[in-house]
Amino acid sequence: MPETTPLGLTGLAFGGDYNPEQWPESVWTEDVRLMREAGVTMVSVGIFSWALLEPSPGVHDFGWLDRVLDLLHENGIRADLGTPTVVPPVWFYRAHPDALPVTAEGVRYEFGSRGAICHSNPHYRAAAADITTTLAERYGSHPALAMWHVHNEYGVPVSACYCDGCAAHFRRWLARTHGTVEAVNEAWGTAFWGQRYTDFEQINPPRVTPTVGNPAQALDYRRFADATVRENFTAERDILHRLSPGVPVTTNFMTALSQCDSMDYWAWGREVDFVTNDHYLITDGRRTHVNLAMSADLTRSVAGGAPWLLLEHSTSGVNWQPRNPAKAPGQMARNSLAHVARGSEGAMFFQWRQSRRGAEKFHSAMLPHGGTDTRVWREVVELGASVDALAPLRGTRTEADVAVLWDWHSWWAQNLDWRPTEDHDARERADAFYEALYDRHLTVDFAHPEADLSRYPLVVVPALYLMTEAAGNNLKEYVERGGTLVVSYFSGIVDEHDAVHEGAHPGTLRDVLGLTVEEFSPLDAGAQVRLTGPDGSELGADVWSEFVVPRGAETVWTYADGLTAGHPAVTRHRLGEGSAWYVSTRLGAEGLDTLIGWAVEDTGITPRADLPRDVEVVRRTGESGTFLFVINHTAGDTKVLLDTPGTELLTGERAAGRLAVPAGAVRVVRLDG
Repeated sequence: MPETTPLGLTGLAFGGDYNPEQWPESVWTEDVRLMREAGVTMVSVGIFSWALLEPSPGVHDFGWLDRVLDLLHENGIRADLGTPTVVPPVWFYRAHPDALPVTAEGVRYEFGSRGAICHSNPHYRAAAADITTTLAERYGSHPALAMWHVHNEYGVPVSACYCDGCAAHFRRWLARTHGTVEAVNEAWGTAFWGQRYTDFEQINPPRVTPTVGNPAQALDYRRFADATVRENFTAERDILHRLSPGVPVTTNFMTALSQCDSMDYWAWGREVDFVTNDHYLITDGRRTHVNLAMSADLTRSVAGGAPWLLLEHSTSGVNWQPRNPAKAPGQMARNSLAHVARGSEGAMFFQWRQSRRGAEKFHSAMLPHGGTDTRVWREVVELGASVDALAPLRGTRTEADVAVLWDWHSWWAQNLDWRPTEDHDARERADAFYEALYDRHLTVDFAHPEADLSRYPLVVVPALYLMTEAAGNNLKEYVERGGTLVVSYFSGIVDEHDAVHEGAHPGTLRDVLGLTVEEFSPLDAGAQVRLTGPDGSELGADVWSEFVVPRGAETVWTYADGLTAGHPAVTRHRLGEGSAWYVSTRLGAEGLDTLIGWAVEDTGITPRADLPRDVEVVRRTGESGTFLFVINHTAGDTKVLLDTPGTELLTGERAAGRLAVPAGAVRVVRLDG
């Protein structure tokens, strides 16, 4: 069986994408010398090199890659070796133009970017298998090899193709998934608008139609596209397993909800030997460190709680957003170590040396255009020493307090056309609830709705429009056995085929929540409703309201105005040994904080009340001990009370009592005992 962590590393991974083919060979020796100075332990190589490795069909040039890998090995640097299948060469596309993807509007993309691939195309699949086989045969036992890196960021920028080849593949997928055309008709509800099919050959992808098409068909196509891309990953993975036994195989995910919405990462996490992730700060006015923590928690959860690896992030600014600010002094280290706190086995970057040409020449790198006499370089060297000091925590696991349920299939379904309002955004609710938990200093695991939830005292459902009967039963059993559940509006509405559950809303959640919803009442743009609490307090909410009818649940907050005035806005249902909370409108930060506070009281969890806002405290534990991360994202110094003394790994100092954490700094204490 393959290993589940990079081979040959005794500490954490530190390094980045290395693209020596962009530079004269005379630069390579300097690169490796500087890598050693910075404490680099691993680099990713060859990801975009297909055109150089195979300059014409069947003709290979491996000399340069031989020399690069040998040079890395001689200097004690491990290689994350890529299969370059994200960038087929121009000669391939000229021979097989049908391998370029087609949009739903019927436009075929052209060569000249990256990831322009029809994943159903048999010529692409054959060529990808061939180059992967050739690489594995040549480098499968190379002493520098730490792991295999298949493709790059699947699903970005093209996740689905709508060509005739994909249409044929889609029909085969439907036959395997549903069995018969009649089953497809039933799943898709084709009796509506006379869309009934009598033969699989009549079915096409959901291309552009005069008005809204069939939502269940569109949902199935999202599933098909994801499964098709995953087929290509597993094909390459299986070749590498066969020809390079024992070496772990991965591909870099983009789990942040702000960065990729097309891959079902619950499914992908089961296929890789070792979960890796790319994360970039999104400049959209939000607290970027909260998005970072959320992405790290989601990645760890996709990995089943096991350690994972941050394979890409940036040393400073990126280049692909409308505005790309530099990171403040110390922010690179703080970002990196926040990922480590939440389970990463290191910190890797895109890229090692900043490019002079191409689309990403203004994307920051470990070695900037300005060279070693720069702030970024000095911070990279300092971070390398910090990562090295954290070697003892390798293999430990992050401890979580609560779970948030998330399902990519539900997200896809909710984002289809003709929903009650365009203002309800599943990602926004997930962000908002996560931020409320973060601000109460609770560490979050994400979980699939049908997963075992028994170890979590609190489970939060921010947005699960699509929920299976099994998921509904799972939540009911969870509450009956003593769990505390918090559910937000427009959850539990449809089944896996986007069909509304029989009976009153919210479908599979009626029993556990102890209520029914007679009607949705979305609000006009900018409109608000007032809620009154049990103590006479008031809160504002927006976007959504409902006509809620309690059927066992008690009313906690009530709508004070609007169409739903007098109806319950927030309820609590005691069921078995536990309780289930329901919020039928979009609460802002103040309301969410109050709601989460009440739910936390039900659980018996005792959050860290002594911590300032934007100071994280996260634990990793394992055979090597317990490690407490304190990350200060604020502009002021702080002190954090330690329950147990220990040794601070970044400074080597003893830590007891109140741990001083300067503004913008990170402290990692290995607790005694």
